[in-house]
Amino acid sequence: MIKSICVFCGSSMGAKTAYSAAAHDLGVELVHHNIALVYGGSSIGLMGLVADSVMKHDGKAIGIIPHTLAQREIEHTGLTELHVVDTMHQRKEMMATHSDAFVAMPGGVGTFEELFEVLSWAQLGIHNKPILLLNIEGYFDALINLIDHGVQEGFIRAEDADLVRVASTVDEVIPMLQASPRQDFRPKYMDLGKT
Repeated sequence: MIKSICVFCGSSMGAKTAYSAAAHDLGVELVHHNIALVYGGSSIGLMGLVADSVMKHDGKAIGIIPHTLAQREIEHTGLTELHVVDTMHQRKEMMATHSDAFVAMPGGVGTFEELFEVLSWAQLGIHNKPILLLNIEGYFDALINLIDHGVQEGFIRAEDADLVRVASTVDEVIPMLQASPRQDFRPKYMDLGKT
């Protein structure tokens, strides 16, 4: 059963109003299904908007932010929980351990990096939590094509590409994630050099 979802998304609003509308609607959906939001702890961009939506509708939002970003005064001070950590690595590990699934919304380099890290961990068997792209307005089409190209060129196994599910609307997100298997996050990535 999914009790919390980690959402990766932009610290900017993006060029289309559909992105901010989806962030708001995803927050509402999380609350409707009694699912906590876990995210990067920012008050700005789509990140802040999805958290604002969760809190406005009396949901639970857990933010995790490194000191360096908190010092820029962009941390969200109105969350259920805000954890300030030392490094980006600690942030991502804590986000993963507090989540039952991962959703990537439109965002930039940081969003891509977070998405590919949890995808890499899934490929390595570190976790079996569902990963989903919320492909609003086709934002991730080029990325999906890149992954498909990696499969065609023999660098990505088809079964690993299938670890990422794709939804085009907010309404699809929770049902798709709930239909997926999960198991507890095991941070054995720290020991990969020893195995």
